[in-house]
Amino acid sequence: MIKNILITGCSSGLGLALTNFYLENGFAVYGISRTRPNIENKNFHFKKFDLSNIEKIKESLTTFIDDINNIEAVYLNAGMLGEIKEMAHLSIKEIKEVLDLNVFANKEILDILAKNRVNTIIGISSGAAVKGSKGWGAYSLSKSSLNMLLNLYSKEMINCKILAVAPGVIETPMTDIIRFEVDDNIFTSAKILKEGEIQQPLDAAARLHEVIKRADEFESGSFIDVRKI
Repeated sequence: MIKNILITGCSSGLGLALTNFYLENGFAVYGISRTRPNIENKNFHFKKFDLSNIEKIKESLTTFIDDINNIEAVYLNAGMLGEIKEMAHLSIKEIKEVLDLNVFANKEILDILAKNRVNTIIGISSGAAVKGSKGWGAYSLSKSSLNMLLNLYSKEMINCKILAVAPGVIETPMTDIIRFEVDDNIFTSAKILKEGEIQQPLDAAARLHEVIKRADEFESGSFIDVRKI
C-alpha cells in the first residue's frame, strides 16, 4: 500500500525538495502552499492555501487533511525568516507576523492532525531555537516556541512520534537572503553561516527521511539537530 506524506510549504526550498524526494521514492504527497509547484505526478495532491491566514486554517484545511488515510509522516515546513535586525528595532508587529506563520499556523494544523492517524510529525526547527544570535530575534523566538509547542503536543498525541528537527543550513531562498543581503560585519552569525556547510535541498530531504526511519531512537517531543546525530 502506498504511504502518504503531508508537507506544508511545498512550493520551494526544502518543502519542494521533500515533495520531489518522496514522489521519486513512490510515496503519495499531499502538499499545502500559496503557489502550486510545477509537478505533474498522479501521486501529488495539492491544496492552495496561505498559512499566514491562521483564522481560516481549520475551515479551509480540515477536509483536505481528514481525507488522507493513515498519514505516514507530516512535515510542518512552511515558515518565514523575518527581518534580520536588532531587537530594539524590531516591532511587535514584525515579531507577531513571524510567530503567526512559524508557530500558530502549526498549532492549528496540529489540532486537525490530533484527530487523525499519524505515525510521525516533524516540525522544521533550527539551531536558532536554542542559540541566541544578534539579528535573529523574531526567527529565534518563533523556533524556540515551535519546539515547545511540539513538546506539549507530544504529551497529548501519545500514539504519534513528534519531533522538532533542525535540518542544518540549506541552499534556499531564505538562506540566500542571509548569505547575500545581510551585513556580516554587523550580524556576525551570518558570517558563520556563510562559511559553514551548506546543503543542497535534496540532500537535506534525504537526511530528514533518515530521521523518520530512526524515529524510534528519539523521545517524542524532543529537539534534534541532524548535524549531531
